[in-house]
Amino acid sequence: MVIHLRRHADRHPRLVEAAFLLLIYAATSNQYRRAGTDTMWWPGFALAAVTCTTLLARRRRPGTVVVLTTLATAVAGAQGSTFGPLLLLPVIVALYELTLQASQRTIRTHCLLVAVILLPTALLWDSEDKPWANEAVSLAFWILLPILHGSAVRARRAYLDTVRTRAEDAERTRYEEAQHRVTEERIRIARELHDVVAHHMALANAQAGTAAHLFSTHPAQAGQILTELTGTTTAALRELEATVGLLRQPETAEESLNPAPGLERLPDLVAAFAAAALHITIAVDGPVQPLSAGVDLTAFRIVQEALTNVAKHTAVNTAHIHLAYAQEQLTITVSDDGNPITPPRAPGGGFGLIGMRERAQSAGGRLRAGRRPEGGFAVTAELPISI
Repeated sequence: MVIHLRRHADRHPRLVEAAFLLLIYAATSNQYRRAGTDTMWWPGFALAAVTCTTLLARRRRPGTVVVLTTLATAVAGAQGSTFGPLLLLPVIVALYELTLQASQRTIRTHCLLVAVILLPTALLWDSEDKPWANEAVSLAFWILLPILHGSAVRARRAYLDTVRTRAEDAERTRYEEAQHRVTEERIRIARELHDVVAHHMALANAQAGTAAHLFSTHPAQAGQILTELTGTTTAALRELEATVGLLRQPETAEESLNPAPGLERLPDLVAAFAAAALHITIAVDGPVQPLSAGVDLTAFRIVQEALTNVAKHTAVNTAHIHLAYAQEQLTITVSDDGNPITPPRAPGGGFGLIGMRERAQSAGGRLRAGRRPEGGFAVTAELPISI
């Protein structure tokens, strides 16, 4: 029943407002009688109508409505009406609305104004001969009651607004965090795809070029290179399938059980480039230390991309890999001694160095790349042993 009435009130706010003002009018107009008699002060009905009508503007001009209802109540009291909660009802409603909207200073000012107007009126013209202390306490109670109740409602609304704002902020933060994670995952997959495609396609291109060069003079060697080219393309397809397969996995899918590539696969990488006529030397300084999975994968991908750049962008057949193990750091240097060549550039530019730098930074390290004073190009990555 209560829920039904509340829904009806929400759908018809003007009807509810009219009924509310009529109830106030009925309660206050009956108080416009001279104390001790049944004689009605008939102009009081008109005064009560004006007073209740001013309450229509209590939400737009609460301060003005408080002043008008107070003056009307003082006039009624001066005509002999008894000061009580029903006579003060318009003032109580106006003070309550003022408390919900105005500042504390405005509330105190109007509260003092109401007391200054009504208290002398009640003491001078109230004919019930109550002790002045009782009259003052009673009037103060009815003035302070709507202010205290309004302050409690205002504090409750402010609390609910704060809770709602925090909930909205939390929801927005969760959405932004989810978007950030999606972006990071897209970048990670794009980086993996770039490394796989760039490495295997560059290697396949080098093997095909070498085979074409040797086909007329050394057909047996060209045939061997073409056989290795088949293995290169097969490996490329396998890695592409594994990488793209990550996009098809649901969020709850378990991680792949296949181990991620690491520096233990350097001999296979060197052999693959050897089939493309790129000779690679490996030098290691310091005792070899086990790397964490993330650093191991980062180190392998940086070496792979650096060698791919050597095969694509330099006219040499030799590259050097130097691994220096320190107590807390692994330094990787991939260098060559050749001169750069300028192959056709893709419309979007290259992302090899950008990807290597991002990988190093994601593992807590850093990467430098540039020409060497003695000639050639070098890529140097400094990675922590573990993260």
